[in-house]
Amino acid sequence: MYAVIKTGGKQYRVSPGDLMVVEKLDGEPGAAIAFGEVLMVGEGEAVVIGAPTVAGASVSATLVETRKGEKVKIFKKIRRQGYRRTLGHRQHETVLRVTAIAGADGKETKWDGKVDLTTKGELDARARGLKFISPADQAAAAAAKKIQAPKKAAKAPAAPKAKAAPAAKAEAAPAEAKAEAPAKKAAAPKKAAAPKKDKSAE
Repeated sequence: MYAVIKTGGKQYRVSPGDLMVVEKLDGEPGAAIAFGEVLMVGEGEAVVIGAPTVAGASVSATLVETRKGEKVKIFKKIRRQGYRRTLGHRQHETVLRVTAIAGADGKETKWDGKVDLTTKGELDARARGLKFISPADQAAAAAAKKIQAPKKAAKAPAAPKAKAAPAAKAEAAPAEAKAEAPAKKAAAPKKAAAPKKDKSAE
């Protein structure tokens, strides 16, 4: 049995046991999700088409993970203007495992397998031989580290430097002037220049 459902503005053809990627849905890993908007249900040659949906039909699924999709690059350019901009976007998406499809006549087809909640990131880490840390564990570790870290002691403001009083400067200036004045007077007088001989007398 297969069905065509609508979610996130898109249509998907699903069968029991299929792994499907849809637009982001609310819920934790392992949560049961039911789709009531079934557009078509088919089994072999018997097909029931809804108008617009099939009354009484539903599709059940289990939420595996919510993640970000592949990065899409957006490049803008205006020629001869030197304008170039590169942006990136990763759309949030939800991975589901279809577990059962119920038709309009009440007949239901179930999937016998067990839902594996292993995420794509964990599978990639295993393939590379690396240790995988889930985003929830990373957030918990960061919160614990923040709590354990001691708060830095606030530095005491530095005391302002004392400025010299202007009166003291004024008093110091005349004293220095008086000390310099006698020193100038005590300086040795210049030697008198020798008188020039009168050459005309000779």
